[in-house]
Amino acid sequence: MPDTTAVRRTLAALAAALLLLLLAGCGYGSQAKDRGTAKIAPGAERIDGLDSVTIGYFGNVTHATALVGHQQGFFQKALGATKAKYQVFNAGPSEIEALNAGSIDIGWIGPSPAINGYTKADGKNLRIIGGSASGGVKLVVDPKKIKSLKDVRGKKIATPQLGNTQDVAFLNWAAEQGWKVDPQSGKGDVSVVRTDNKITPDAYKSGSIDGAWVPEPTASKLVAEGAKVLLDESTLWPDKKFVITNIIVSQKFLKAHPQAVEAVLKASVDTNKWINAHPDEAKAAANKQLAADSSKALPADVIDPAWKSITITDDPLAATLNTEARHAVKSGLLQDPRLDGIYDLTLLNKVLQAEGEPTVSDAGLGAK
Repeated sequence: MPDTTAVRRTLAALAAALLLLLLAGCGYGSQAKDRGTAKIAPGAERIDGLDSVTIGYFGNVTHATALVGHQQGFFQKALGATKAKYQVFNAGPSEIEALNAGSIDIGWIGPSPAINGYTKADGKNLRIIGGSASGGVKLVVDPKKIKSLKDVRGKKIATPQLGNTQDVAFLNWAAEQGWKVDPQSGKGDVSVVRTDNKITPDAYKSGSIDGAWVPEPTASKLVAEGAKVLLDESTLWPDKKFVITNIIVSQKFLKAHPQAVEAVLKASVDTNKWINAHPDEAKAAANKQLAADSSKALPADVIDPAWKSITITDDPLAATLNTEARHAVKSGLLQDPRLDGIYDLTLLNKVLQAEGEPTVSDAGLGAK
């Protein structure tokens, strides 16, 4: 007979571990710690009477504005005595769910989750209020198995998640090659393997995938493991510009607290200006925040090429969002969406005008 005390201890440990997992799941995303980087200035006042504003973002280099703005204290400075809080997400749907539930107020997110979230809620849950980044997405492959674009046919290519921005982009690209792929199962002339970015490098090393269409820094992590960049998605777009990260806000929060939203947008514009003026310092700040959020900084052979591949911008590149929506429709992942009203760039343009910068367009998709 086994030692009953040992058995009880083992069962108790398993139960505790399961409880922790369940509690983490209910929190939508991990809480990011300030680690002393953001101090409330003496004499500062709360904005809109708010105790705090919660900001969501991903631990991706394509969310550089949020990473640097957090690390360098730009958001806290703009919010005065209103505390800037943060949640870090791994996937767009969970961030949209958190926004809908009121667990976050403002978020940095990719275009496809924003489109999906907006259409599923009949245009009643969110607005895109600004841009953040363009580029930073690549098709990287095992050079021993894939030597040209035509060799991708018949291979296993990872994307981060069913219906996410890179998944839509890859399915659209595959369709343009004349290949047929079932959008839901990922089976067809090329196999689409939906894989969390955290485990994609391990999947590549094990040989369970032959390549991946992924954002930075995952693309550069794969290259560090011996993969080769076969295609940079920016080459498929006019002027090599396409939206990869937007800023969203819940409509309820925007209506109730416009001053707080304007403060976050001012912090975003100030952060972007600082990033573009101090690229090396900004890269170090972004990597420091990644380390604070995940307990591990990126090595130079990953962060350096990843940083070079993104363009930081206040412009949401609204026309390219409309194109990405059409790609999702063509791929069979989305019915023809109504995107009228998805943008409200009023406060962003107010901030840009005050800074002496040119205003940006909503491509006719602005809220009336």
